Amino acid sequence: MLSNQLEAYRSVQRNTLSGRELEASVLAKAALVLQECQHKWDAPDRDILLKKALKHNQIMWTFFQSELSKPDNPLPKKLREDIMSLGLFVAKQIIYIMSFPSPDKLTVIININLKLAAGLRGSTM
Repeated sequence: MLSNQLEAYRSVQRNTLSGRELEASVLAKAALVLQECQHKWDAPDRDILLKKALKHNQIMWTFFQSELSKPDNPLPKKLREDIMSLGLFVAKQIIYIMSFPSPDKLTVIININLKLAAGLRGSTM
């Protein structure tokens, strides 16, 4: 029953968040998934957690890049290009981490996600 209540809350949250708040929330969640993996690095299911965390981030960044590449995207061109460059960097980092797993390598993606989320929320970290 608790999971049904939690899913109902998440559904309401998704429907009431603004675009920027939703993007910030998605970025923060992706960072938290990576942090969980980082903190549980020695867990027996680490490989599964790592794969899940990296895939989640890869899908999220691919979606952002897709949205940024649309001609009708309202963001200024320079900002779109900068975020696209970050997305390419994150994609390379994900491949690097998959090839040579290490918990400290997750920090850079975690920091990027959290800094962007803070920027979208208009706060600083």
